[in-house]
Amino acid sequence: MHRSICDFALDIIQNSIEASSGLIVVDFIESDEDVVVYVADNGPGMSAETLEKVKDPFFTDGKKHAHRSAGLGLPFLAQAIELSGGSFEIDSREGMGTSVQFRFSKEDIDSPPIGAVDMTFFAALTFPGDHEMVINRTDSTKVPTSSYSLSRSELSEACGGLETSGALVLLRRFVRSLEEKTGMRSEEATDSFKN
Repeated sequence: MHRSICDFALDIIQNSIEASSGLIVVDFIESDEDVVVYVADNGPGMSAETLEKVKDPFFTDGKKHAHRSAGLGLPFLAQAIELSGGSFEIDSREGMGTSVQFRFSKEDIDSPPIGAVDMTFFAALTFPGDHEMVINRTDSTKVPTSSYSLSRSELSEACGGLETSGALVLLRRFVRSLEEKTGMRSEEATDSFKN
């Protein structure tokens, strides 16, 4: 179940990875008013007909998960957006890729909490597969505005790959330190990510 904005973001990122995208770009932008997440990939994309169908919770193309008879990620996101007065856009072109952008207002009581951004980025960067991922994080609630970028290929090179437990510990600490040093690590982040 999706309990936070980060859960929705990770679900969209996982969709891009499972669609065999070679490049995934994630922008996670926080302001005093809202949180905006943008995920774009260069995967196979979808036809206009399929794009309409993915909004239906009882539709699945059967390719990514042959055992599933439903695809709930995007419909859950759309429902949460509708309840909270946010916004949601999806654009896809066959052979070119897909982009998803969603926004939740921080002022609406029905908006989910942000969640643990560092844990989300760590999980996204460590999904298996041969793909590049660039994550851009911006927080304008701070003065001055805080931001950083992560590149999966650069992190993998610096850690000697992302397969060993030692490399994963280094990556986890690094991503968490970026959130802490820039003052972006929220109180909502769970203590289970410590050390």
